[in-house]
Amino acid sequence: MIGLLQRVAAAQVEVDGDPVGAIDTGLLVLIGVERGDTEIQADRLLERLLGYRVFADADGKMNRSLREVSGGLLLVPQFTLAADTRKGMRPSFTPAASPTEGERLFGYLVERARRQHTPVATGRFGAHMRVGLTNDGPVTFWLRATPTTDT
Repeated sequence: MIGLLQRVAAAQVEVDGDPVGAIDTGLLVLIGVERGDTEIQADRLLERLLGYRVFADADGKMNRSLREVSGGLLLVPQFTLAADTRKGMRPSFTPAASPTEGERLFGYLVERARRQHTPVATGRFGAHMRVGLTNDGPVTFWLRATPTTDT
């Protein structure tokens, strides 16, 4: 499971012109689900998202987590993160989980996030979304929890 996280001053998601999720200071995380991912990868990714130290402490060093700053978490499904782009001029999506499995694991991640943190907002699985953000830094990290490794 892949999480592309961006530290934001604010972020929002719209579907058909209607807002479906928004946060103030916190993390916007684009979520990609890969074949073979399970609840284990979702739990590990969430643990890292909530605990990853990307917010400044009193000395200006990235030493504080989302939990510590009580920031918002905006989770947005994005299957294209699982694309294979190693060759050719068109991405292959064979590494991505099936839509049914992707939606199930994204829903699981959201439900677990809401149990452990507030506020949590989301995009809509399978929808054409417009995502807006005010990037803070910019600070962007690519996190991955895989069935065999954790990077």
